[in-house]
Formats: sequence, structure tokens, C-alpha cells
Amino acid sequence: MIYAARFYRFRSTLLLPMSLARLLSAIVAIVLALGMIVLGGWYFTLCFGVIVYLGLQEYFELARATGIAPAAKTTIAMSLLLMLMAESAPALVDVLMPLAGTFICFYLLFQPKLSTIADIASSILGLFYCGYLPSFWVRLRGLGSAEVSNLPLGGYFPEWPIAPITTLPVGLTVTLLAFACIWAADIGAYFIGKFFGKTRLTDISPKKTVEGAVFGVLGSVVVATAGSWFLGWAGTPLSGMALGLLIGIASLLGDLTESMMKRDAGVKDSGQLIPGHGGILDRTDSYVFIAPLVYYFVTLLLPMLPS
Repeated sequence: MIYAARFYRFRSTLLLPMSLARLLSAIVAIVLALGMIVLGGWYFTLCFGVIVYLGLQEYFELARATGIAPAAKTTIAMSLLLMLMAESAPALVDVLMPLAGTFICFYLLFQPKLSTIADIASSILGLFYCGYLPSFWVRLRGLGSAEVSNLPLGGYFPEWPIAPITTLPVGLTVTLLAFACIWAADIGAYFIGKFFGKTRLTDISPKKTVEGAVFGVLGSVVVATAGSWFLGWAGTPLSGMALGLLIGIASLLGDLTESMMKRDAGVKDSGQLIPGHGGILDRTDSYVFIAPLVYYFVTLLLPMLPS
């Protein structure tokens, strides 16, 4: 009887107008994401740059809500420069990051009003959280892409008939796999947590449950394991399971980190840009910490594994 009632509640909830708006927004977002991932090159970088710009705007609104006065314009400029550098000269991004942070501190030194530790810290966090970490998505998508580029601006489109998946650029396949793992984690956590979750995970986000978190991570592991098999990775299935575990946990931590910032700012959503989902940060928080993990997993760990 209990499970029947939950199934009825599940079916009824899907029919609500808000759920329809959320579903349509998700479909549009997925189509746009797949498009920019497949094209790669500057198409991917410019689209991601727009996301970074909008995300930083929301981040600084959260900071200002707590009484902080960050160097918003300077940090946004430095963050976008990191994105451009990630596409044009990936090896220099790690060099530019400390230089950009130093420039932001210099800027704050010469403001008419004396800046506080919180002003400096929030600016550097914005650079790291919304600029440096997302730049790894550009670096990840760029792996092996230069050799197969067949569109202007370094873009790529699979030729017809579509070649076997193992012949696609590694940056394309790994980025698609990472996004699929995040989507699986989000879907698993949302539905299981909403309709079967009982145990609260943390006070940071009261609606999140242990059951939802566990199934979210499991969903990521399943997708990553299947993906590693299709791609013929060394160490399969353990390598896929390890990647799925990393993505599932990092996705959850990214979500909770943004929830912590919203809680401190006293707001429910970071913005209202996406119907049914809130702001850009509300939809991309799960992605922030994942790109560096996947990038180094593929470039450093996988080559060390026996075939």
C-alpha cells in the first residue's frame, strides 16, 4: 500500500504544470549542451564562456547579499580570459590563474573604500569557482580535437555515416560520457530522493536524502562503467566504476557547495533565468568540480593502466 501510494504521488506530480516547465527546460538545455559538445572548438568555448559570465553574475549577487563588495567586473574579465586561454593555449591556463588572482588583489588595493578580507576572498573564489575550474571543460573537450577538426573555428562534426565511437576524438567521447554521468546522477538522486527518500542527508540542503544521494552515485557508476566498456578503456570495468564514483560524489559536493552559498545569502535560487530550475548556478553546480577530475583521470591515470 505504501509503495502504491508513492507511485500514485509520483504519477500525479509528473502532470503538474511546473514539472512540465522543468521538463521542457531540461530538454532544451540537453539539446544545447549536446550541440556545443559535438561541435567543440571555439563553438564550445564561446557557449561555455556565456555560461561562465552568467554564472559569475549570479555568484556575485549572492556575495553582495551578504554585504560583501567583490571586484566583480575584474574577476569576470579574468575568468573569461581563462576560458579563452583554455582554447588557444591550454598549457598556459595554470600559469595565468595565479597572475589573474594577483591582478584582482592589486585592483582591490586601489579602491576608494578599503577592501576587506571577505571582498578579496569572494573575488578569488569567484575566479577559481566560476573561471578556473570550468576552464577544464574546455581543455577536456579539446583533447584530440585539433587532428580531426573539419569545421571553421576548430569545430568538428561527425561525418555521415557516423564513424565508430572509438574513432571519435577522445575529448568528445569523454565529455559526453562525463555529462551523461552527471545527468544520471541528477536524475537518480531527484526521483529516488523525492519519492522514496526518508533520511535527511544534511541541513545544508534539507530536501536531499541519503537514499537519493546513494542512487545518484550508483547511476553515475552504471553509466561510466557502460561507457568505459564501449570506449574500450584499459582496466574496464574497474576504471569506469572509479570514474563514475568520482563524478557521482563530485556532482553531489558541487550541488551542496552552491546550496551552502545560497543558504548564506538567504535565497532559494541563484536566479530565475531557467523556468522550473532557477538560475545558471542552480543547473551547473553539479558540473563545477568534475571537469578537473575527469581531465586528469583521462590524461594521467588511464595511460598508466595495463591494457
